Formats: sequence, C-alpha cells, structure tokens
Amino acid sequence: MAEIIDGKLVTQVTRKKTAEMTARFKELTGVTPGLAVILVGDDPASAVYVRNKHKGCLDIGMNSFQIEYPKETTEEELLSKIKELNEDENVHGILVQLPLPKHINEDNVINAISPLKDVDAFHPENVGKILIGKYDFLPCTPAGVMELLAFYNIDIEGKECVVLGRSNIVGKPMSLLLLQKNGTVTVCHSRTKNLADITRRADILVVAIGKADFVTADMVKEGAVVIDVGINRKPDGKLTGDVDFNSVKEKASFITPVPGGVGPMTITMLLANTLTAAQKQVKIY
Repeated sequence: MAEIIDGKLVTQVTRKKTAEMTARFKELTGVTPGLAVILVGDDPASAVYVRNKHKGCLDIGMNSFQIEYPKETTEEELLSKIKELNEDENVHGILVQLPLPKHINEDNVINAISPLKDVDAFHPENVGKILIGKYDFLPCTPAGVMELLAFYNIDIEGKECVVLGRSNIVGKPMSLLLLQKNGTVTVCHSRTKNLADITRRADILVVAIGKADFVTADMVKEGAVVIDVGINRKPDGKLTGDVDFNSVKEKASFITPVPGGVGPMTITMLLANTLTAAQKQVKIY
C-alpha cells in the first residue's frame, strides 16, 4: 500500500517559507511583490484558478492585480495591456490565464510578456534557460512536482523516470528537471507504441496525459513512485486524475491523490516565482 504524498501539507510548509521570505524582502526594500493575472472570457474553471491565485497572493503578503476582459477582447487590446504591465514597477510577475479565446494567438501573448516577469516560465527565453539548466523560474506544475519529491526524500539520481505526456506546460519541462537531477528519463505520449511496457519500467512515473483514470495497476511497476498531474471531472461531478488511484495505490510506494496532490503546489510555486521575479527586478536587493 502506497504512502500518500500530501500536496496540501507541502503547500502549507512551502507557502509559510515564501511568506517569511516575502516579509523580509519588504522589510529590506520597502517594495511589495506584485502579481498581475489577466483573465479573458468567462471560462468557469479559469475564473476559479484566478480567484485562488488572488487569495494566495494576499495570504502571503503580496499585491494582487486582477484584470478581467470579456471574451470579445481583441489581441491588440490584450497585447497593449501586457506592454503596460511590463513597464509598471509595481508589477513583478505577469500571468495570462490559458486557454485564451480562439481569435487570440497564445504564442503572441506569451512572447509579449517580459521574460523577467514571466512567472509561468513559458516565454521562449525562459524555456531555453531551463533547457541548459540556468533558469530564473520554472513552470509551476513541474516545479511543484519536484518540491513534492524533495519533501518526501524521494531520490531521483539513477532512477528510471517515465513522463507520460509531452506538453510544453508539464511534460517537456518535467522531463528536463528529472534529467537535471540525474534521472534516466523517457518521455511517452499518445502515439507511443507498447506504452505499458515502458511505464512498467518506471521507478518514478509522472502522468500528465489528460485522460481520466488512464494508468491502471497493470501499467505500474511494484514499488514505483506515481505522480498524477491530471485533473478530470467525471460525469457524476467528482474529480479524478489520470491514474486509477484505487488500483495503483496497492502497487506503488508513493502516490499523489487527486485532488490534494500536485494541484495545490502549482499556485504555491507561482507565488515563489513572483518573489524571485521581484528580487531580480529590485536593484538594491
């Protein structure tokens, strides 16, 4: 029976540390770190995420700037606002909530955010820095996974690590972070042949494929560490991950639940990134 990796507990510990560092930063500089979050449209899930980010900022003593636009907003209007925020000294981090309405090009929006304020670490400059291991920020979800592994003293070095999913937001950066900790990394995706043969090799299996309960016990090695990044809503309204939790927990040594595993860490790492951004921008620090 697996030990449950408690994302809520790790979030509490990590946020407390970030709050203490934020208070010290404010004391030393007289500057309050500020995060601007832009929401375009009325997607209910996105609205929940934005509210949680706002609350997270206030809880640890940061400024939160919420900017909401109707879904008809043009790309030009959005880019103009980003330019304004890039130049605003009170704003240290900028996040545009994805997905955006179809008429807005996400790449143009991501590229418009100053790399210094790109607390999602999606800008090509920051992606390049991650690739060579000399980064200022990490994408929040993969960074959260690394924090969970570290908190539970799960050693990565020399381990067979399999990442199921190749998105720019999770899969690709996740593979790089595991590689930087000397894991031996395989990246799989929807077109991988003999997928179960590969996932069964994993000492550490990170699943971010976006399909409810996709990974079953027969796809998991006895004693593996299983990290479930997925979040899906079942027809009955219940949340589930990409891993069939009830069957896999019988084989794994550690496993993250959904909800309460990786999810809480994402905003926690965003707040840490915002503090880092402020430290980089305030010259007297």
